[in-house]
Amino acid sequence: MTMASSSISGETLLAQLKGVVGERHVLTDERNTRRYRKGYRYGDGAVLAVVRPGTLLEQWQVFKACVEAGCVVITQGANTGLNGGSTPFGDDYDRPVVVINTMRIGRIDLLRGGEQVLCHAGATLHRLEKLIRPLGREPHSVIGSTTIGASVVGGVCNNSGGALIRRGPAFTQLALYARVAEDGSVSLINHLGIELGNDPETILSRLDRGEYGEGDVSYETGRLASDPDYSRLVRDIDAPTPGRYNNDPRLLYEAAGSAGKLCVFAVRLDTFASSGPSRVFYIGSNEYSELTELRRHILGTFENAPVAGEYLHREAYTLAEEYGKDLYLFLKHVGTEHISTAFTLKSRFDAITGKLGLGTNLSDRLLQLIVGVLPNHLPKRMNAFRDRYQHHLLLRMDGAGIEEARRYLASIFSSATGDFFECDDEEAGAAFRHRYAVGGGTVRYRATHPDTVENIVALDMALPRNTLDWRETLPEGVEENIVRRIPCGHFLCQVFHYEYAVKKGADWMDIEHRIIAHLSGRGIEFPSEHNVGHLYEAKPVLAEFYRSLDPTNTLNPGIGHTSKRRNWA
Repeated sequence: MTMASSSISGETLLAQLKGVVGERHVLTDERNTRRYRKGYRYGDGAVLAVVRPGTLLEQWQVFKACVEAGCVVITQGANTGLNGGSTPFGDDYDRPVVVINTMRIGRIDLLRGGEQVLCHAGATLHRLEKLIRPLGREPHSVIGSTTIGASVVGGVCNNSGGALIRRGPAFTQLALYARVAEDGSVSLINHLGIELGNDPETILSRLDRGEYGEGDVSYETGRLASDPDYSRLVRDIDAPTPGRYNNDPRLLYEAAGSAGKLCVFAVRLDTFASSGPSRVFYIGSNEYSELTELRRHILGTFENAPVAGEYLHREAYTLAEEYGKDLYLFLKHVGTEHISTAFTLKSRFDAITGKLGLGTNLSDRLLQLIVGVLPNHLPKRMNAFRDRYQHHLLLRMDGAGIEEARRYLASIFSSATGDFFECDDEEAGAAFRHRYAVGGGTVRYRATHPDTVENIVALDMALPRNTLDWRETLPEGVEENIVRRIPCGHFLCQVFHYEYAVKKGADWMDIEHRIIAHLSGRGIEFPSEHNVGHLYEAKPVLAEFYRSLDPTNTLNPGIGHTSKRRNWA
């Protein structure tokens, strides 16, 4: 591959990169790069190299070399994004693409006894949660993203999360990042509120070594390290707008919401006091309106806000039961900390079988065959509700909220058509683990049905907070092209994930656009928390934000259906 509009060759750049990070961390072979250039659900494309720096200083040196060589740069964390935003998307870029994967840079520093943390580029939510748990603290998210090993910086760049009612999406105004100016020059901007020196090499080297103290940290910066308004916004149940969505200008600030248009080295975030012992109430109903009334009553009148409220339709339950089984069992018996390694090994296996002509989904078929002979893994009371009810709600409460919820649920389900039970610890863990196996189950279903499924249309949408009927409808002519529907979501904030297995031969992208156009008339925002990736169109506010961050269109070009070409041509 030749270098476009550059004074050096691809070979020269590769030699430079190897000189920075070492030869073993510059990947060029298709088998070795597959894990990084192919998205978890969507996205794939050719790369000149995948580079894995081991320090912030190396990340800076790699980034500068790639920009000076005229390359497209995609900075990537755990590559757990669901809309194709952390990998190349197609082969129609006008410059060679280099992916900088930051997962070797996982340092986390505690500030003010753990009330805040400084997370380096590859730090994961799971590691952060584990580090601060003994201090009685928690990160902004302890479900979902932690389960699949997502990075903290990735969450901030995508304003991810918000399932926890009191904490909101990942957000901070305190970040250390590099940007490419209009003239092509690269600068490092330190807005961490930590005195580290003046030149990039000094700043980054000191962070790599942890060479600073509390005296260097300012806690009076005038900048936020979390979203202070979300818990109030989500409880405003009569508001005609969504509580959280990726196009919300309230949460677009430098690194926050940047979607890879900046090269982020570190972020500083608030942590939260642990909520303490909690209880999960498992609720089932065949009447959507019963869950609507329940949501409005809890958010509108409860003295104690819930911790979380997760929704599954029976279709999502049964799909995850069959096709998310191995992910569920892996998380339960092996643990989150090993999931990234498992994904890497699976990707390498798929690359080998692909070269041998055995297809790239053999691992999925084998895993599905193995878990298919294992006994059912879900608690009996959950499966009984699966048989009785099509709508399932997992309500987690803590403190005084436990008794408040217990009394309320007992009072309404004496006459309502649905029912509830209070989970024991095993059932509570199983319920939330099963909820988060839905995403992996959808990917597995697609992989094991290549003859009948063209692709998965995955809608990530935020409904207005005053929504009464939250069920989706499809435009005329679409239903006949849907093989299977998989609805789930974060019910209390009205953020839903509706996924559709599209019939083989149908134009899945056209179907997605038609559904979005159809539902947008209801005041629904797309996307809600997974960011635009390469599947959604960035609305004007978001597109202009991207242009302001990256005027040369060097970083992650094409995001949100914007131009992939140099200088936004």
